[in-house]
Amino acid sequence: MSLPSASQSQWRLKYVSLGVLVLQTTSLVLTMRYSRTLLGEGPRYLASSAVVSAELLKILTCLLLVFYDHSFSVRALNRVLNEEILNKPMETLKLAIPSGIYTLQNNLLYVALSNLDAATYQVTYQLKILTTALFSVSMLGKRLGLYQWLSLLILMTGIALVQWPTESLGGPSSTPLSAGSQLVGVIAVLIACFSSGFAGVYFEKILKETKQSVWVRNIQLGLFGLVFGLIGVFVYDGERVRESGVFQGYNSLTWTVVALQALGGLVIAAVIKYADNILKGFATSLSIILSTLISYFWLKDFDPTSVFFLGAMLVIAATFLYGYEGKRPAINHSKV
Repeated sequence: MSLPSASQSQWRLKYVSLGVLVLQTTSLVLTMRYSRTLLGEGPRYLASSAVVSAELLKILTCLLLVFYDHSFSVRALNRVLNEEILNKPMETLKLAIPSGIYTLQNNLLYVALSNLDAATYQVTYQLKILTTALFSVSMLGKRLGLYQWLSLLILMTGIALVQWPTESLGGPSSTPLSAGSQLVGVIAVLIACFSSGFAGVYFEKILKETKQSVWVRNIQLGLFGLVFGLIGVFVYDGERVRESGVFQGYNSLTWTVVALQALGGLVIAAVIKYADNILKGFATSLSIILSTLISYFWLKDFDPTSVFFLGAMLVIAATFLYGYEGKRPAINHSKV
């Protein structure tokens, strides 16, 4: 039985957005990690400043997309912004909660990458898949089948095996991390996992309850993120900003990280709109495997083991298991 053209279009958007998310997440992990460990002349760029720059770029991109959707009409763009943002203050204020949490989360991930090795960071951060599933059940009223719960368990096991820490090869640039710095990193990742799960599901609930454009929603989200981010810059890095400016330490690699982070927000919004948060988590998990493969074949800093291959197979199996279960319950459309 062939699907209607609308369903086929929805199916394409869903999996194209997931594919782009895998590529974007992989690139972001590699470039962000490299940018935070690269030794260069002058001060290192401020993580809080990079978060603000990404929010600003996301707002500008969404404005262009809304402009495009309305046939490049300035009058239509102005009307949409007034009607959907200025004239609906309560609807706009709803986005302050996930926006503030996302801003905190983005800053926490920079803290985590500065205090944890890549394996520990990536394994721990996958707890966001479980928190997202729990928040989806409690906030959206989703009912996960036995296979879906089993797939979550298999996924967590697979990711843990793929990223299981091995003995360091002791490269010349490796430096031991103190127990204190590792504790700071772990706490940062754990808070980010819970904030990611809650904010993602909260945003999904808002998107699916209204017919408002996902790009307009992202403009609203970005405006609050910009405000919260600027507060963070001047509260935590105010002295350094006064000394060397907001864009200190910026180079082409920094701007690449900023652009990838801004793109990530837009792709995730599309995934939430056309798929769901748990499926987004699986796409992110697959990107970790891709990042590990690139680390081995290109960066030459990873030695694969049989445990890695076992974990990779478990993640792939879990992905198919979740998708298989997700196709079946298409009858219950109760409102949340």
